[in-house]
Amino acid sequence: MRTNLLSLQNTQSLMDTTQERLSTGLKVNSAIDNASSYYTAQSLNNRASDLSALLDSMGQGIQTIQAANEGIEAITEFVEQAKAIANSARDAASKTDVKTLNAKFSDLKTPQTPKTSAATALTLEIKKVNGDKVEALGSSDEHDKAVTVALAKLNAKLATGELGDKDASTFKAAADAAMKEFTGTVLEDVMEFSISADGKVSLTAKAGYQIAAKGAGEFAGQGDKAADTGLAGDTATSTVNVNTDRQKYAEQFNEIMRQIDKLAKDSGYKGINLLQMNTLTVIFNEDRSSQIEVKGVDASSTGLKISNPVDSWQTDEDINKSITEAENAISELRIMASDYGNYYSIVQNRQDFTKNLINVLTEGADNLTLADMNEESANMLALQTRQQLAINSLSLASQAAQGVLQLF
Repeated sequence: MRTNLLSLQNTQSLMDTTQERLSTGLKVNSAIDNASSYYTAQSLNNRASDLSALLDSMGQGIQTIQAANEGIEAITEFVEQAKAIANSARDAASKTDVKTLNAKFSDLKTPQTPKTSAATALTLEIKKVNGDKVEALGSSDEHDKAVTVALAKLNAKLATGELGDKDASTFKAAADAAMKEFTGTVLEDVMEFSISADGKVSLTAKAGYQIAAKGAGEFAGQGDKAADTGLAGDTATSTVNVNTDRQKYAEQFNEIMRQIDKLAKDSGYKGINLLQMNTLTVIFNEDRSSQIEVKGVDASSTGLKISNPVDSWQTDEDINKSITEAENAISELRIMASDYGNYYSIVQNRQDFTKNLINVLTEGADNLTLADMNEESANMLALQTRQQLAINSLSLASQAAQGVLQLF
């Protein structure tokens, strides 16, 4: 009977252990169960937990890089739009070589003894050629010698800078040349003038321009300048106004630059803006020995080296400068996009690796501590049967003892 009682107690103890395993799902619930497995599993789970925290940080890093990429794409579209505006401005009527024209032709005198006949006219075009040089085009042999002196003196003044830094140029009848008829293009595609055989002067503005009275700050040549250049005649002034079409295009260009600056400022994520020179650090392991630094850039119009239009784009040279700057900025933005795309791939690959490593660590810990539910269920059923048998055996033993007592 005592043996049956001890057997029943052992069975109950085993049932308690099995019941705990079934309820927790673990075969090792404390160091008492298995110290080695318990502490090894705890270490693995701790590392998995640390990596899980870093996994969240990696995800936020990816979002920061993605925000920068979105900003770069939008800024690239803005720069391409700015380039298109500059091209449209270049297609508008141009002043070609100067910003403001002052042409002086009042009361021009025809020489009394002309060296050329009225039948042979001279076409003279005065413009910038290879750096502020003046040349005569379409002149006849009879006029070559007459015009050479005037052009040589004018070019000499241009070369020394005495006529430079002006917003206009002054042209007068060449007394040295003594031409009876004189036709000139003051500016290509802008304005023409002519002197007829009877000394009358006509000044004609081409499409897109108009002739207005001389305003403050405009250059007016004096008699000494005319004499220095070998040109003579009295003075009157006309000017070509600013090209308002180009001015409007320049204003549109400036607005695009302002929007680029605003967009660059708005491309941050959780306080880190890679387009405003901020640096993003992404940690890859629990002891911070593995990490990557994503360096920021200046994606503003200043950082992209796109300057505001010079003098409202009144010359093709100024527009071409803006177009070149826009093209360089687009190339720079493409490099930025490539760099951040590379960073994005690196962090994403490390994120995937960390997820897989966490699964490996967790699985290793489970192998050490998890209970087999099928096995534990079978054990519980066997122990319940064993317990029932022990109870029956104890009951029979008790009945036998009572039978012996009845004999007395």
